[in-house]
Amino acid sequence: MTEKEKMVAGELYSPSDKELFEDRERAKKMCKQFNDMEPDEYDKRVSLLKKLFQTEKECYIEPSFYCDYGYNIKLGEKFYANHNCVILDVNTVTIGDNVMFGPNVQVYTATHPINSQQRNSGKEMGYPIKIGHNVWVGGGAIICPGITIGDNVVVGAGSVVTKDIPDNVIVGGNPAKVIKQLKN
Repeated sequence: MTEKEKMVAGELYSPSDKELFEDRERAKKMCKQFNDMEPDEYDKRVSLLKKLFQTEKECYIEPSFYCDYGYNIKLGEKFYANHNCVILDVNTVTIGDNVMFGPNVQVYTATHPINSQQRNSGKEMGYPIKIGHNVWVGGGAIICPGITIGDNVVVGAGSVVTKDIPDNVIVGGNPAKVIKQLKN
């Protein structure tokens, strides 16, 4: 397996691999270009995001935005992210339709080994994140590696999501817990 294949499979991989380094550089350059655009350059922004995410889906993201690769982010229809969104997409991040992120939302597929010898080797891994349809993630929330968030969910501002979230709930806190069941 290549290091890229290991990365997406959730296995230990070397981020210093030449292909992965070049892919991250590509994404960094595109994020910088996106973040430096003038506010009235909407069409150029959308076009650049489509290239970054390798998709035809339209989305609206406020600058600044950062990601590792871009191509591991799979968007549904009508995605919106407010300022300062960070998505560490060393594994897939699947986002459903009608999803909104408040400012400073962070989505982390990337993680490191618990064992210090493995961690000191420089290798890392990542686990996929799935976010359902009609989800609102409040400002400053953090979504940890390997999490699935169901449909029709509200994640309260500042929450740290460390466990899967079922459909039709409001969650909040650190770690995030179900606060209320929603009727849909």
